[in-house]
Amino acid sequence: MSYIKQPQQIESASFEIIRTLIAQERPKYRFADLWQQSIILRAIHTSADFDWLDILHFSADAPQRIADALRQGCTLYTDTTMALSGINKTELARLGCDIRCFIGDTDVAEQARAAGITRSMAAVDRAVCAPGKSLFVFGNAPTALFRLLEHCTAGQGTRPEAVIGVPVGFVGASESKQALAQSDLPCIAALGRKGGSNIAAAIVNAIVYQLREE
Repeated sequence: MSYIKQPQQIESASFEIIRTLIAQERPKYRFADLWQQSIILRAIHTSADFDWLDILHFSADAPQRIADALRQGCTLYTDTTMALSGINKTELARLGCDIRCFIGDTDVAEQARAAGITRSMAAVDRAVCAPGKSLFVFGNAPTALFRLLEHCTAGQGTRPEAVIGVPVGFVGASESKQALAQSDLPCIAALGRKGGSNIAAAIVNAIVYQLREE
């Protein structure tokens, strides 16, 4: 049986197919810039879903703001270990960045039980108290995104440099992302129900890989 076995060749062939299908099926489609092209193509590559051509919202200069924060060695906070696992930590380390997820910490679980909130909300409460430049990356927990927006509205804690908000689901997912898109935070948000930790990681990786080419 003949098939491609080399990882780089598989990825290269996949992206070529994606570009060909876009050219064939959406000939008038144009990416706003190289950042958006890299992000959207990687989201499609991750999910085999071409809806990402239309449902990713980019606030003004959001990819550049994220890239600047990464260049400055920021800390990324994710809402799930799945998102954390999918992000290329070797490339983050090269940039001097750290990545954290507090969702499994015992004290965060205890805080959530005591306050009657989700662990992802308690994890955000902890993350906004940490010093330094930060990026928040949400792929699964609308309550985490709502919580961060509450902190920012109230002026509590460290304001993130930008937010990647792509929680997936039916309860609060669309609403939380719409609220993010309407906020004054630099952001990339998935409008509607679609999203997920894999998409959140793909967005970060797309920017990180673009920085690698500089």
